[in-house]
Amino acid sequence: MTILEGGAASSDLVTEGSDQGFMADVVEASRAQPVIVDFWAPWCGPCRQLGPPLEKAVRAAAGKVKLVKINIDENPGVAGQLGVRSIPAVYAFDQGRPVDGFMGVIPESQIKLFVDRLGGADMEEAIEPLLEQAAESVKLGDVGGAAQGFMAVLQLDPTNTKAIAGMARIALSSGNAEEAREILDMTPPEKANDPEIAGVRAALELAAKGDAGDSDELATKVNANPGDLQARFEYAEALSARGDLEAASDQLLAIIANDRDWNEGAARAQLLKVFEAAGPMSETTKQGRRKLSAILFS
Repeated sequence: MTILEGGAASSDLVTEGSDQGFMADVVEASRAQPVIVDFWAPWCGPCRQLGPPLEKAVRAAAGKVKLVKINIDENPGVAGQLGVRSIPAVYAFDQGRPVDGFMGVIPESQIKLFVDRLGGADMEEAIEPLLEQAAESVKLGDVGGAAQGFMAVLQLDPTNTKAIAGMARIALSSGNAEEAREILDMTPPEKANDPEIAGVRAALELAAKGDAGDSDELATKVNANPGDLQARFEYAEALSARGDLEAASDQLLAIIANDRDWNEGAARAQLLKVFEAAGPMSETTKQGRRKLSAILFS
């Protein structure tokens, strides 16, 4: 038997509960440490799926929380009082009252966050891996995975600008500019000038130029006459409007390489907007700035 911090045995962290023992095992016990209640049944497949990772997360919390599992077939009373309509249903109790919970099966990473948050873990340490995971999902084109990661962050910190910007970019990439603006409205006033938020605003401005022209027609025009810098600029605008910022950057760099001061520096000004829209840490911006430096200082 493993003894954890505070003297609790690991075998005491996950126990079977009942209607009769609910007050003592959950309500009263939660005054000393948070208690998670898992309402389940033997015939419930999702319950069997949720159980192991939930128990694993509770044990990993090393005594900061406890888990009480209640079979609703044998103990329907408390579940009925709490209005449980489907299982698995998970409730968290602290200081004698329910404070959090969820229904159904959720990813293991979110289960861990749920338990860690209840146990008082440092949320900053929990948020950073989620943001990294979401960013990786974006690179892989996994929109659902990215959205799941950003939403998990917003559950922990509704004011996180990286997550707000991430969700807004997902909406914008799906062609829903209005939804992207609504998501940006979640930004607290004091964070309105955050670079992540400013980047999405710049992307919205570029996307608003949807009448910049047909990109295929403009591409044909540029290929037929590479020296037509106005056509190349319009092509870059069209690419930006549809969200292809890397290709837009390449076209604008080509203009600058041909004529640094073309149209009173219009290409350079547009390129800076593209960098802002892509985000300061994006590959589009990092590579674009290197290419721009090579052009300007060669």
